[in-house]
Amino acid sequence: MVDVLVLGAMQSAVYALLALGFTLIVGVGRLVNLAHGAFYAIGAYAAYTLVVVWKVPLLLGAAAAVLFTGVVGVGVERILIRPVRTSVMAVLILTLVFALLTEQLLYAAYGYTSRNIPAFTTATLQLFGVSVPGQRVVTFGVAAILVAALWVYVYHTPAGTAILAVAQDREAALYMGIDVDRVTRVTTGASAALAGAAGVLTSPLLVVSPHMWLLPLVKSFAIVILGGLGSIPGSLLASLVVGYAETAVSYFLTSALADLVPLLLILGMLLVRPTGLLGRHLEA
Repeated sequence: MVDVLVLGAMQSAVYALLALGFTLIVGVGRLVNLAHGAFYAIGAYAAYTLVVVWKVPLLLGAAAAVLFTGVVGVGVERILIRPVRTSVMAVLILTLVFALLTEQLLYAAYGYTSRNIPAFTTATLQLFGVSVPGQRVVTFGVAAILVAALWVYVYHTPAGTAILAVAQDREAALYMGIDVDRVTRVTTGASAALAGAAGVLTSPLLVVSPHMWLLPLVKSFAIVILGGLGSIPGSLLASLVVGYAETAVSYFLTSALADLVPLLLILGMLLVRPTGLLGRHLEA
């Protein structure tokens, strides 16, 4: 059980990074951005290009990759989402096309061979008697810091108050003088940057491949549905549920079944409580 507790916490931290970005878009824009998984892949490939191909120092390359992904996210919001944001179906189609196009461009640029990014550390640590690769500890620590920073930004700053106001009532926020377009733009950039950070942090543990965007998108979607659409606390709680559930299934049964957990959680939550654990109904 100690193994499950420790490794589940590591897994949950990464899922929180992915899901919080997705939650911001759903909460502020009232839209489902299917390009979210593509931002994960873009962050990973940007880090690979900077660190492995161009020989940029690892920490500098990782930070630049996250920043680049955030800029791409802002571009997607400005060019693809904003002109059609009143049509949910159009946003779904365009962002899905962007994700598929990103995959094909990565295939064209890097080929079909999986890539690797150097680990931030090669040490192995002992946590409560459990041997944990140092890279997992680094991933957990950075993810926890980013999640905490986002929480402080959203709930304890004037800019965060504007984000919450837009998420609560977009039209009322506009009448109060809040620059809704700017809030949406900043939120989309932050969402993409968080997904890119998750891609950068997990790439040394996994591999970098053009199709790596799909599974993170599914898991982000599952966590947001489980936690409740637009609920940041709900997404954090759901990240723990999914992370620990996957770890327990892998540890006590088989890792081959772990990726079924998010899908089963989506089905179960939609049948039992469509608003999620801490969510609310969102108007169409």
